[in-house]
Amino acid sequence: MLLVHPINEVVKLLPVVAVSVVVGSRSGNQYWSLVAIVVLVIYGVLRWFTTSYRVGPVHVQLRRGVFQRKVLSVPRTRIRSVDVEAGLLHRLLGLAVVRIGTGRQTQGVDESDKFELNALDASVVPGLRAALLAGHRTPPTGPDDAAVPTSQTNEVPNADSATEIGHWSPSWVRYAPFSVTGLIAVGALVGVIFQYGLADRIAKSPTISEGVDSAEQAGALILALLGLLALVVLFVAASVFACARYLVVYGRMSITDNGRTLHVSHGLLRTRQTTLDRARLRGATLAEPLLLRLAGGARLDAIMTGVSAEHSESSLLLPQSPRAEAERVMATVIGDDRQATVALVPHGAAARRRRYARALWPAVLAALVAVALAVAGCDVPWPVWAGVAAVAVAGTGLAWDRYRGLGHAVLPGWLITRSGSLDRRRDSVEAAGIIGWTVRQTFFQRRAGVASVIAATPAGTGRYVVHDLPVEQAWALIDAVTPGAGGIWRRSV
Repeated sequence: MLLVHPINEVVKLLPVVAVSVVVGSRSGNQYWSLVAIVVLVIYGVLRWFTTSYRVGPVHVQLRRGVFQRKVLSVPRTRIRSVDVEAGLLHRLLGLAVVRIGTGRQTQGVDESDKFELNALDASVVPGLRAALLAGHRTPPTGPDDAAVPTSQTNEVPNADSATEIGHWSPSWVRYAPFSVTGLIAVGALVGVIFQYGLADRIAKSPTISEGVDSAEQAGALILALLGLLALVVLFVAASVFACARYLVVYGRMSITDNGRTLHVSHGLLRTRQTTLDRARLRGATLAEPLLLRLAGGARLDAIMTGVSAEHSESSLLLPQSPRAEAERVMATVIGDDRQATVALVPHGAAARRRRYARALWPAVLAALVAVALAVAGCDVPWPVWAGVAAVAVAGTGLAWDRYRGLGHAVLPGWLITRSGSLDRRRDSVEAAGIIGWTVRQTFFQRRAGVASVIAATPAGTGRYVVHDLPVEQAWALIDAVTPGAGGIWRRSV
């Protein structure tokens, strides 16, 4: 820890070090940069002397702070997940980072309020993780132990009895290009180039200047071909970045199940281990974005109480992978082979009309504007009409796919709902985890005779929606999932 924290502080404050180097070079005093580094190292060392933690019979406590002392205390009964990470430096030193999740929403929460044990001895982490998740109790050592209910005393799960239910394969890297991570990496690289003023230098370089002049002299066809070549280069670069990230982040991934907890580990350089309590499992989500779906792939996330999927916390079970493998792991985790294969109930003609109306209105609006300009005597070039036709065709295909992916099903103890096209999701939610229902109708939904049925749950995203269901079926659906919840409303209506 004495080595990890100083290095982390220097890396995080590299801009400060860079400014000190610039100031020192201009003033002729080269010791400014050395002073900045020494101050950062001293601050990192002081963190070691001011950081300690305690695992008590009731609470887990963390005390830290160099200038402002802070003590975080988490009841052990509130612990929902335990994440273990180890960067390259941590792995070289035999250390790990343990993060304790309590189900609290992390958006807007200060970093200092997150319970993180940085640079623990990696050899003590497995036992600590199992004890925290299992509610393990130490022998009574003080009067506080008398307040611990005996029902909370459990044995630590035996890691040796765990069964591997899923394993990453190197061939899955072929699914990496069918995501936006590569484009995001290329965009970040382009942003850095523009931020540091390198774009002007590249544009004014002799090679680029001569190439642009030659292309302009060659004509529009050559420019179009160069534009197409640039798109191909962009796609190749994005694919390379996506594949590299996929290998580094998800390499050697495995999922094990000991009957009480799910243990997910992955990563080549920076390893991450997530342990999920099966008692808090409320279902699973099969994510199928359009490009990944066309490639026959899917992503699998767990729906857990206290683990928020909206804020990218520890709910991942499988990254981009073959759809058949994602369905198999989902069936194994949930314990029901019907979840991925059950036929979904379509939502009828009204839902279909709403999808076509919402997808085609941009094309209709553009066509009306073009026709109005033509009637007014303006010259409307053919690319405009071609664009209107392209938007109409794209909208028709999107509406068809959105309705094809819309549906729901009810199995004993489960609600299954699917929707979306560009970002399709199939959610399987346990009925026992649903704590409330909402039937919502907008003005246009009332005119169409449909409604959105929202299942509220403390797990996952917090709400799972059955979109545009015929209104006469809404309360019947609620009553089928939660017997008695919808019957009184059907009678009153």
